[in-house]
Amino acid sequence: MNTAPRTVLLLALLGLAALYVGWFINDKHWLATQLVFTAPPLALAIALRLGWRKAGFWASVLALGWFSHGVMSAWSHPETRWLALIETALALLVIFAASLPGLRARFSKRR
Repeated sequence: MNTAPRTVLLLALLGLAALYVGWFINDKHWLATQLVFTAPPLALAIALRLGWRKAGFWASVLALGWFSHGVMSAWSHPETRWLALIETALALLVIFAASLPGLRARFSKRR
């Protein structure tokens, strides 16, 4: 993976993890929310940093769920709408950053 998309992906995953920590800080099921929401993007960011080649793929797969959660939360919980919209934007950024190297390779002009 190229350096720029990899860096964007890493920052987006860390941003999602930070967003979830802040969003669910006062939740009565704190440990469960941290394991379900915060741990996956954090683990994928660590895996990406360590060079695991499939980290981008799995990040984009999980980002589909993060995107869905963000849209659902923005629609149904007006009090956390901005957090949900940020989650949606970060999920889209994860998908785009993880897919960009493959899209470049697929649609680049062949010599």
